[in-house]
Amino acid sequence: MDIRVVPLPVDKMKTKITEQSQLGFGKYFTDRMLVVDWKADQGWYDARIEPYAPFVLDPSCAVFHYAQEIFEGLKAYKWADGRVALFRPEMNARRFNQSGDRICMPEVPEELFLDGIHTLVSLERDWIPTAPGTSLYIRPAMIAVEPVLGVHPSNHFYFFVILSPVGAYYAAGFKPINIMVEDHYVRAVPGGTGEAKTGGNYASSLKAGLEAKKKGYDQVLWLDGRERSYIEEVGAMNMFFAYGSHIVTAPLSGSILSGVTRDSVLKLAPTLGYTVEECPINVNELMADIRSGKVTEAFGSGTAAVITPVGKLCYKDECLQLTGGNVGDITQRLYDTLTGIQTGKLNDEFGWVSFVE
Repeated sequence: MDIRVVPLPVDKMKTKITEQSQLGFGKYFTDRMLVVDWKADQGWYDARIEPYAPFVLDPSCAVFHYAQEIFEGLKAYKWADGRVALFRPEMNARRFNQSGDRICMPEVPEELFLDGIHTLVSLERDWIPTAPGTSLYIRPAMIAVEPVLGVHPSNHFYFFVILSPVGAYYAAGFKPINIMVEDHYVRAVPGGTGEAKTGGNYASSLKAGLEAKKKGYDQVLWLDGRERSYIEEVGAMNMFFAYGSHIVTAPLSGSILSGVTRDSVLKLAPTLGYTVEECPINVNELMADIRSGKVTEAFGSGTAAVITPVGKLCYKDECLQLTGGNVGDITQRLYDTLTGIQTGKLNDEFGWVSFVE
């Protein structure tokens, strides 16, 4: 599908942030966005890149009332040689459509998804920050915009992509976080929408997250919704635990997200001399293994932070420290290697990086 580029008027151009240490995450957006329409009787049509602007939506649109919405997240990096790199965008395209299928939304052709992102990022490449740890965050999304009340799939959707220059996730340094295991609220169950990247999953996690923050924790680690005994994921991360050089993570059981970074860790770790295993992780057994010293490190994986070290894990009335509250060797090595591949400092032996022309 041809993508029409709408001219950007001078008066619509935004002032770029020059102090990159002030970027934060998701606060600023570039000049343009990609928008494509879909209707049941037309399919995909009118792909265009236009000036970034609010949508005008009818108050009865399905997205507002029945949460028919999905999204993705990936990043563009500007390398030292000036090239702009994307990290495994084809995985985001496939997961986007898997989420869409679960929420009864039309499939976005992978070529349209990828071409749209490449074209948009190419036009907005001057927005990509270059300070260490910074990047251009890419947010593809789809919303149901049919203006009618009724619990049924919409017949009109917008697929769109917006871009946001973001600062270093670890502005104060690569430090461990403290995590609280949630044993009251449930985020998802097998057969639900936990494996889809849809806004409702994140809305249902907000209350537990706020309560954890009040208690001094950084993140919430969810247990399975059936038995409330098995480790699943942290709000924006998949979780890993290291037993010496053996790394374990929860299996994809239908209620957790199939993370791109998770998959990258599973493929990368064996090349660095570690073994990996996807297996159920009982929270009581895990706490016992941390207590006894069998678990030597814990870390999360996700697009925003890449790898997040865990310094303390708390369950019920017990808080256990890992690696003395410091960053573990495996965690640091995985972080350095993945970010090295993403930013061009290390060779990409996996073919994960693609370049924007």
